[in-house]
Amino acid sequence: MTNPFLTRPEAADYLTQRGFPVAKATLQKYATVGGGPLYRRFRARVLYHPDDLDAWAKAKLTPAIAGSFDAPTRPAKLISVKTRA
Repeated sequence: MTNPFLTRPEAADYLTQRGFPVAKATLQKYATVGGGPLYRRFRARVLYHPDDLDAWAKAKLTPAIAGSFDAPTRPAKLISVKTRA
């Protein structure tokens, strides 16, 4: 029986091979601050399931874009202007 779980370096390689380049250190950071794929712990080892990695990567994708005019935009940042009295 093969182990369906991947270590952090294996998870980074798995995602990168599927077109989602991510470093081992990035997965480690996400495990600390949040926002990364689901993982499990076995003693001191962090393990990722391929299905969780695929779901996380797909959730990070934007909708299909036909051209730059379709690209999602960020809201404008308002800045205050000080006037002299």
